[in-house]
Amino acid sequence: MVLIELIRVKHWVKNLFLFIPIFFAGQLMEWGKYQQLLLGFVAFSLVASMVYIVNDLRDYSFDKAHPVKMNRPIASGRIKPGKAIFIAILFIAIGFSLAWYIHFSFFILLLCYLLLNLAYSFGLKNFSIIDIMIVSSGFLVRIYCGGVLADVPVSHWLAIMILLLALFLALAKRRDDLLVGASKGSIRKSINQYNLEFINVCLSIFAGVIIVSYILYTLSPEVIEKFNTDWLFLTSIFVIAGIMRYLQIIYIDNNSGFPTSLLFKDRFILFTVIAWLISFCIVIYT
Repeated sequence: MVLIELIRVKHWVKNLFLFIPIFFAGQLMEWGKYQQLLLGFVAFSLVASMVYIVNDLRDYSFDKAHPVKMNRPIASGRIKPGKAIFIAILFIAIGFSLAWYIHFSFFILLLCYLLLNLAYSFGLKNFSIIDIMIVSSGFLVRIYCGGVLADVPVSHWLAIMILLLALFLALAKRRDDLLVGASKGSIRKSINQYNLEFINVCLSIFAGVIIVSYILYTLSPEVIEKFNTDWLFLTSIFVIAGIMRYLQIIYIDNNSGFPTSLLFKDRFILFTVIAWLISFCIVIYT
């Protein structure tokens, strides 16, 4: 159980972004491509877990003062740093060996992901705006990895929407860090360069741009021609509802610190995600 907490298995859901390109390409039923994708998912998850361990080791003193993060295995003392380092080395060795076996381009992209996140953990996390840009770029790397593994192109529309969504979620998490830090008197350096007014304005901007970008994507001639339908815009209702619910959680509940947990715990958001998936599939696959 402690090991599962250390490697943050529940955060592996983020690596499902590897399957997004094949979904948006309308090739979800191409079963022959799933072996590469599943192996890539495992490799990416192992390397991502290694990054989480390194980040926890670097944030040890900060996490001990955080009301939630203080319960993490390293911060709470349930796993010694030496053991955590051994697990990290083991995971990165297995992850990159598997990536090399799967696809060389995937190996290079995974290496870029690792280097970006190590730079983040060892200093860049202390610079505002740069910190959320690096976090968000990790999701871009994921979809390009998925494109390589499934042998499908990643459209500019998809890259833009994923980047905007990742920035939106990263800002929401920074807002939660700001609120928690203000109450506990423990704030990381980058948070000192944010305030609620700035974050709230940025969240509103990104929420609007995400919705508009998605609607424009569904109405773009290339997408209509590709899927041979002009009804894809109907799926926008679930995107709008999901964004509105998340804004409600941010501004009313003040509980936006862990987007991954919200995906499973908030029934409304879970419903909108499932409804969007089903409606999208119905429109493009029938």
